[in-house]
Amino acid sequence: MAPPNAAVAAKKQALFISSLILLWYSSNIGVLLLNKFLLSNYGFRFPIFLTMCHMTACAILSYLSIVFLKIVPFQRIRSKSQFLRIATLSVVFCASVVGGNISLRYLPVSFNQAVGATTPFFTAMFAYFMTFKREAWVTYVALIPVVAGVVIASGGEPSFHLYGFIMCISATAARAFKSVLQGILLSSEGEKLNSMNLMLYMAPIAVLVLLPAALFMEPDVLDVTITLGLKHTFMWLLLFLNSVMAYSANLTNFLVTKHTSALTLQVLGNAKGAVAVVISILLFRNPVTFQGIAGYSMTVMGVVAYGEAKRRYK
Repeated sequence: MAPPNAAVAAKKQALFISSLILLWYSSNIGVLLLNKFLLSNYGFRFPIFLTMCHMTACAILSYLSIVFLKIVPFQRIRSKSQFLRIATLSVVFCASVVGGNISLRYLPVSFNQAVGATTPFFTAMFAYFMTFKREAWVTYVALIPVVAGVVIASGGEPSFHLYGFIMCISATAARAFKSVLQGILLSSEGEKLNSMNLMLYMAPIAVLVLLPAALFMEPDVLDVTITLGLKHTFMWLLLFLNSVMAYSANLTNFLVTKHTSALTLQVLGNAKGAVAVVISILLFRNPVTFQGIAGYSMTVMGVVAYGEAKRRYK
């Protein structure tokens, strides 16, 4: 039997981790649903500007969290080449987030999440061709239902939109490409950064990239945003809350990764997607079909099988 102090400490640790997971779920699902609400239901049709708001919040809050609150030790950039590598990652990251936000204008959250669940497929492919990293054949077989599920879900999606689908696939591929590229570019021991310090440097670069892109590709963004802000009382509050949630999603992802195992994180991540789908259907009332649900379920089961195969044949 554990000593009373040990039992109390274990309960506190369990409560802390449970709170972290709840905050992680709330932040990730919250930012996803608010993105959809702003871009599709609120008349705010500016995914690039929205992404820039997210990155601005990430830049400011990362600086406050690391430099003042000291959540993690501050890591300096050691060389010009390291900075250029981080800048490259930032541009790829921008592409993935912008693509995801654009897709939300045209696709329901449920289908967006189904496509996003194919990230392991793209990660495995990029790792294979870029690093020549080979997995056991069973691992690649597990990716078949991941892709097949999205094909089935696409055929049964009442709100299917080709452009939205292309942007969603592109965003998913860019997200996978970024993770593989990060492993290549920041692989040396002296250049590794934890995810919070990486965000500290990536976010300001992303803002510098997204600001001219927003002004050029969304020229009426300021006029429309101000008009919507005057028309809808809570517009600015929603935009602010959405941006803070974007940072919170990154922070809680780092903390959950730090305080749980990789396997726990994988299981929680798969469950998070399913929870987001259910909540989005209840909120936005988008039509779903048995074929769409079956396809998404197949994709999730394929992702679970892929993770298990990687763990066993590592």
